[in-house]
Amino acid sequence: MRALWMRARKKVMSMLEGDPIVNVLHIDLTKRRFWVEKREDLFEKYIGGIGVATQLLHEECPRGADPLSGENPIIFAVGPLTGYFPLASKTVAVFKSPHTGNLGESHAGGRSAVAIRMAGYGAIVIKGASDFPVYVAIHGARVFFRDARALWGMNSIIAGRVIREAESGAGVRTIMRIGPAGERLVSYANVTTETYRCFGRLGLGAVFGAKNLKAVVVSGRRGLPKPEIREYRRVYRHIYDKATTSDAMKKYHDLGTAQNVLPLTELGALPSLNLREARPEKAEEISGEHLASYYLGRRIACSHCPVACIHIAALREPYEDVPYFYKTSMIAYDYEPIYALGAMLGLKNAADLLRLKDRVDALGIDAMSVGVVLAWATEALERGLISERDTDGIILKWGDWLAYADAVMKIVTQHNEFYAALARGVEHASSIYGGEDFALSLSGNEMPGYHTGYGCHIGALIGARHGHLDNAGYSVDQKVKKVLPPEELIDRLIDEERWRQILSSLVICFFSREIYKRDVVIDALKCVGINMTEKDLERIGTEIHRSKYAFKLREGFSFEKLRIPRRIYETSSPLGMLKEEYFRDALAYFQQKMKELLDYQSSQTMRMM
Repeated sequence: MRALWMRARKKVMSMLEGDPIVNVLHIDLTKRRFWVEKREDLFEKYIGGIGVATQLLHEECPRGADPLSGENPIIFAVGPLTGYFPLASKTVAVFKSPHTGNLGESHAGGRSAVAIRMAGYGAIVIKGASDFPVYVAIHGARVFFRDARALWGMNSIIAGRVIREAESGAGVRTIMRIGPAGERLVSYANVTTETYRCFGRLGLGAVFGAKNLKAVVVSGRRGLPKPEIREYRRVYRHIYDKATTSDAMKKYHDLGTAQNVLPLTELGALPSLNLREARPEKAEEISGEHLASYYLGRRIACSHCPVACIHIAALREPYEDVPYFYKTSMIAYDYEPIYALGAMLGLKNAADLLRLKDRVDALGIDAMSVGVVLAWATEALERGLISERDTDGIILKWGDWLAYADAVMKIVTQHNEFYAALARGVEHASSIYGGEDFALSLSGNEMPGYHTGYGCHIGALIGARHGHLDNAGYSVDQKVKKVLPPEELIDRLIDEERWRQILSSLVICFFSREIYKRDVVIDALKCVGINMTEKDLERIGTEIHRSKYAFKLREGFSFEKLRIPRRIYETSSPLGMLKEEYFRDALAYFQQKMKELLDYQSSQTMRMM
């Protein structure tokens, strides 16, 4: 048996010679097998990151696959700038989403990207399902399938500590793991990495859980091919200086993304109380400034990032029965959880917000989705659509963090039919209990934290992965400060999203998109031996965008079924009251543009055959 293992390891090690970015590690959980393929074809054509991951999803995910079956692949991918340049620090994960039944895409920072690259891989594909709980440990060329039955049921924080003690892989290490929400297949469960970061939205945690996969550990210490030093130093210095001296990046360091709370409140663009309002009362009490002044315990950074935008609050609380003894919890906070668990639920106290966030993080459930779900449930209870019998006696009331914490636990355990419905998201729950008009779901995913105008909502509706960072429609609203013609808005969103496919293929943090302009990207790629023109990048971005929509349409996405909650028309935005006709015109134009793109690509493919 050992001889077979040694031969497999030797074969894998021989595959890892040369530039690691082209190596794809395949892991079969059912058969406990692993192997490596060199995929120069994919990395040459699609750069890396989301470009490569999308193509692997087409190859590995069968049409109509059940998202909670072994057929659904988990694909992690990094880019050619990872390990070379600052802020190329994200890992892209793609899968078929159990939350929407469609394309699932999630990005996370921390150490995961550098760990995967240093282990010798550009992508990892995980398929199959174990017949009992396991975690996978990838230490360079060695891959181990560890028994995780003792870890099953642990929250994500404790599980991370236990695995950290058990694994001694040298070099840069990451531990990507799930909590009880993923184990119980909550459709918007997330995957925690490095304790304070996560692959959120769209249910990657549930895909882990369905595979009986508690965690993936990756460590590596190999080197990278040496770049041309003089040019590399010039480009590196340019990126580093911009990252450490620009006003925008300084704000991310000082306050983190929580800096957005007060400006959006002033604009009347921060959704609160299930979007009944967009100027939450006492927003200053949950603002970045207040949290930094009274709770900030430390700042941390993703690997190879000089900004350190991750802000960790230190919440010191006394034990109930023991005098002079205190527990200090370290809790990460960002704008999106502040919006979803704070403003949307009417919490006006920073300590209460942090307490609720701590519970959510430990359970491994997406903060944005669960906040919107609870906001809908609170209003549904007020309106009599549900009763205290449904909520099992919990009186969901704006600002009551304890009631919400109890409800989150019941969502995870799926305590009764009502909480089981909430565990599948607000779109599903409202289809059973009513209240669709105030069920804030866009393309099946709970709305992000912006009510800036048409761009933010349409951007979420048409975004290829249905996340608020697809095309930054909220940013268009704020920069333009007027209602654009629908066609112009759509053209802007499409152009932005296609460029973001390039940034996601390089796994660049979107906060640094003003640093990684086209000329900088071209220069950085040249340093690592990849020669691209601006037209090449435009073509690749368009192709990745097309490929994503081809997968979505293949799996049942329909333009005709896009639903806009009426509440969006009922609450004033900085651009005034939003009109349904505008949404219809914009979406019709977008559908036409995508049809033209897909038809053109199909005709080109037929011509080549």
